This record gives sequence, C-alpha cells and structure tokens, in this order.
Amino acid sequence: MDLLNKDVTNLSFEEAFERLNKVVELIEAGDVSLDESIKYYEIGVLLKNHCEEKLKNAETKIKKVVDNKIKNIDEQ
Repeated sequence: MDLLNKDVTNLSFEEAFERLNKVVELIEAGDVSLDESIKYYEIGVLLKNHCEEKLKNAETKIKKVVDNKIKNIDEQ
C-alpha cells in the first residue's frame, strides 16, 4: 500500500479509512521528517474528504430508501 499515492478516487470507504488511520499513526509517531509530515498531511486531507464524500453518498441513498418506504406505507 503506497500511503503517498494521491489517487484516492477508486478507493472504497474502508480502504481510504484504513490508509487515513495509517497516515495519522505515522504523523503522530513523529518518526518522519517535517517535509514527509506535510506530504502525509496532504494525503490525509484527501483521504478525509474522500471518506466524507462516501459517507454523504451512503446517507443520501439510505434517506431515499427510508423516504420511499414511508411513501409506500402512506399510500396503503
């Protein structure tokens, strides 16, 4: 797994979240240089945004399902 790979668009939520946790662990451990920390921080932001977008999409889908069920119940 290349933690510095900026192409996060095809990652599942779980993959992105796992990478994000590893990035956070690396930064918090303090075993990387300042320049590396900045690179990892940039990747972390991309991964965080990707995870938030995946969660937002999931929430929208769930809301549609729930709204559709309520609509079907009301029509009965």
